[in-house]
Amino acid sequence: MKDKKKADSILEDFSVADSVLVTVLNSIFDGIYVVDKDRKIIFWNRGAEEITGYSAKEVMGRRCSDDILNHIDENGILLCRNACPLVETLHTGKDIRAKVYPLHKKGGRFPVQTHIGPIRNDNGEIVAGIEVFRDISKNEEFRILQEKFSKVVKKYMSSATFEEIMDQLKGSTGKACIKDLTVLYLDVVNFTGFSERHSPEETAKMLNDLFGICEVITKECHGDIDKFIGDAIMAVFIDANDAVLAGMKVLKALSQFNKTRVKEGHGETQIRIGVNSGLVMQVEIGTADRKDVTVIGDVVNTSSRIESVSDAMCMCISEATYSRLKDQKAFMPHKELRVKNRKEPLFIYKYALNLNH
Repeated sequence: MKDKKKADSILEDFSVADSVLVTVLNSIFDGIYVVDKDRKIIFWNRGAEEITGYSAKEVMGRRCSDDILNHIDENGILLCRNACPLVETLHTGKDIRAKVYPLHKKGGRFPVQTHIGPIRNDNGEIVAGIEVFRDISKNEEFRILQEKFSKVVKKYMSSATFEEIMDQLKGSTGKACIKDLTVLYLDVVNFTGFSERHSPEETAKMLNDLFGICEVITKECHGDIDKFIGDAIMAVFIDANDAVLAGMKVLKALSQFNKTRVKEGHGETQIRIGVNSGLVMQVEIGTADRKDVTVIGDVVNTSSRIESVSDAMCMCISEATYSRLKDQKAFMPHKELRVKNRKEPLFIYKYALNLNH
């Protein structure tokens, strides 16, 4: 009986209109309401009135499930009759955070971020539950808009470039930085001859089809296409193993691509791939009207040089890349390569599509 009086005393504090507690809770812009052990609403602040459209008089003594809020979760499950977070808090004493969708008095649901916690008496027994919630409709609209925008923009630039732009919008200085990356350089063999034998439309279609394959595989292997350079592609990877896997998959996909082209009466398209790893400079370059974020340095130049001496439909990699591979069995020693500004020759390894791996 004594404990019940204590509980009643605690809950009565919420009903005194001019008490310090009520005054403070009414000054908070977030919605706040309190329910007793029977889930009946015993307090409803002004923030809750503003957010939901329901006045305190309309909800006092009622439950959320009495056609007031009727919360659902992100999967559409009706919480007030099934998995009510307030009920869980009242039974377990857990603090719960969730995104839920209550029903506004005027109709229509809207997203809120809610935090539910227990109210205990002096003996530590749960006598009520309190829910603090905030309308996040604008946040959700912005998130959706940003995701749609990002999806469109990412069609035309690498993820690394997109992230660099977002960093700048957030106040980043945009200074050059040094990163350990692997660069894959891919070029079409005898592109000049191909373009001379085919119309501009046929040439463009071949390149777009090829680049489409490369883009999908690059993304699948966690890389970014840094740039398209005429009939060539430069892609960057954090992991050398991903870069090599992407090269293998492109060569395999191109083999099937060529079978289709032959059936359609077109000639085969052949490529060469060069891969190199090491420290590169990621930097913003260009003019005031247009700037691109790209990677530059000896590692980039060397990957292009490796590609240029590779055989058709093969991939050659530097020793720097080879040493980073978890599985090296697919590669065989190939040749030494003299590279500008290097005293020692560069030893490269070769992968061909017909190798067992």
